[in-house]
Amino acid sequence: MHITRRTALGFGLAAPFALRAGPVFAEDTLKLAIGQINNWENQAPTLGQDAGIFKKYGLTLEAVGTQGAGETLQAVISGSADIGAGVGVAGVFRAFAKGAPVRILAPMFTGTGDLYWYVKSDSKIKSLADATPENTIAYSTNGSSSNNIVVAFVDELGCKAKPTATGGPAGTLTAVMSGQVDIGWAAPPFGLQEIKEGKIRIIARGSDVPSLRGQTVRVLIVNANSLKTKHDAIMRFMQAYREAVDWMYADPKAVEMYAAKIHKPVDLLRTSMEQFHPKQALQSEHFADLDGAIRDAVKLKFLDKPLTKEQIAELLQIPPRK
Repeated sequence: MHITRRTALGFGLAAPFALRAGPVFAEDTLKLAIGQINNWENQAPTLGQDAGIFKKYGLTLEAVGTQGAGETLQAVISGSADIGAGVGVAGVFRAFAKGAPVRILAPMFTGTGDLYWYVKSDSKIKSLADATPENTIAYSTNGSSSNNIVVAFVDELGCKAKPTATGGPAGTLTAVMSGQVDIGWAAPPFGLQEIKEGKIRIIARGSDVPSLRGQTVRVLIVNANSLKTKHDAIMRFMQAYREAVDWMYADPKAVEMYAAKIHKPVDLLRTSMEQFHPKQALQSEHFADLDGAIRDAVKLKFLDKPLTKEQIAELLQIPPRK
């Protein structure tokens, strides 16, 4: 007798049928540190777990948020986290070159159009060119992609403002609105409501830096020891991660879940995705413009000299998509 899925449902066989449909994985727990944990581009682990995707692969994720790449790197280097998400590549290069036990597990975001810099609506600063040495310009933490972009603003675009670490978008907005910092940074959807209400103005985007537009700028990193001792679980994590990204862009339910999670309107979030987070930016198969990223890391003094071929082979541990 041939039993279709509909027939199975009728006989109450759906659960055992589903359990036999795919491979059985051992249950494993992985610890994650995620910079700017509520940003859309960092949602694959958390939304994916809420949707049951990681459970299918026998994984439970324990995720904690950090203020940026600096904190995330430290958590992975110390071993308190197996995997770090949303980490700026320049900071990873620097840590690896100094002997830190970190490896790049996958690209996480390519391009810099998702990050923007803003001022209060009544500020006299209309563009980066208006900033003086007396002004301050924000980035999250040392080694982050926002740090890399701000350094490039100074070195490549001639911005004269003083780079200042301010942590996450929420704390940065408070600093800008209270006058402690002149130019703030953010990643959508954060700040879009304030822009709509006329409280702040965008004066620059990361994509204004020509050298960074086509580069992978943020990555997933993994503790080198965890990669050895938990290799199978981490490979399953990458399968689940990629499936979660696909689901985020294919199923409207994902945006609805995200909207409920951060208490923002669905329409605002869909606009944010279209303008700042195209799916191709979240590709995780190849490190885009690796040579350019290393060259810029040297130019911006994150590296003393370029990484060797042997170092690159050790650093990049990107599994192919199954």
